[in-house]
Amino acid sequence: MHEIVSILLIGISLSMDTFSLSLSVGSLGTNNKILKILPFFVGVFHFFMPLFGNLIGIKLISIFNIASNVILGLVLIFLGVNLAIHYFKDEEVTLKLNLFSIIIFAFSVSIDSFSVGLGINNLTNNYFTASIIFALCSAAFTYLGIIIGKYCNKIIGKYAIILGIILLLFLGIFHLLN
Repeated sequence: MHEIVSILLIGISLSMDTFSLSLSVGSLGTNNKILKILPFFVGVFHFFMPLFGNLIGIKLISIFNIASNVILGLVLIFLGVNLAIHYFKDEEVTLKLNLFSIIIFAFSVSIDSFSVGLGINNLTNNYFTASIIFALCSAAFTYLGIIIGKYCNKIIGKYAIILGIILLLFLGIFHLLN
């Protein structure tokens, strides 16, 4: 049970950046085609990136003989700090919504999933299930962000990022101490 809860919390944390950016996409007045395509691509990228990260992470662990919980903890803390830096810079998002920009959007918000994949073997041996959970969380939060963004981008966007920062830092410290 602890494993599933941790994976779900990581999945939610990984989805906060795509959620906040999707709020901006929703505020641009997106059409229904974008509403269907963007969450799909984000979910697909959040599925494959942790698997690729895990393959590379296993090689790094065997080469450098580093404990995987240390790698996962440091990666999660790094992602939380990185998210906090972008939050405090108050960067604006502008997007031209075509297929290429959707793929770039999906790739850029899933890079953090690749990083989590580097140390995910400390948390679970079922990488496929973890990737499915990450994909479902990110696709759902992307869809939800677009819908909510049509109505209230400025209010919820900042709180979603703060929640993501707190979850990532908490989980990172938790894995460092275990």
